[in-house]
Amino acid sequence: MFGFSLALSALKAFGKRMEVIANNVANINTDGFKSKRATLEEKPGGGVAVRIDLGTETEPPGTYEKNGRLTQPLPSETDLAQEIPQSLITQRGYEANLKSIETEDEMLDTLVHIIE
Repeated sequence: MFGFSLALSALKAFGKRMEVIANNVANINTDGFKSKRATLEEKPGGGVAVRIDLGTETEPPGTYEKNGRLTQPLPSETDLAQEIPQSLITQRGYEANLKSIETEDEMLDTLVHIIE
């Protein structure tokens, strides 16, 4: 059963990481958008945690300077050349953990049939 909980922890973490990547891609045309990064970390005692880096704070896009001029908004800092490979890595991690849950389920089913 311990394997189930580890794999479920990883599934949740990979799911959250994919949410962050999807949000970054969805906001690629949003001026001033700051990409976030989701880092997977091992939890003490087992399992996977997600740490989300929110990037650096800046002024909102199109703010006024002290002299009254409107600043040009900065483009989104989302880089598809980073987001797409990260989404594929995340997808494969999710699939691998899902497969480990399926395998453990099959093993337990086999064990139950042997005991009967």
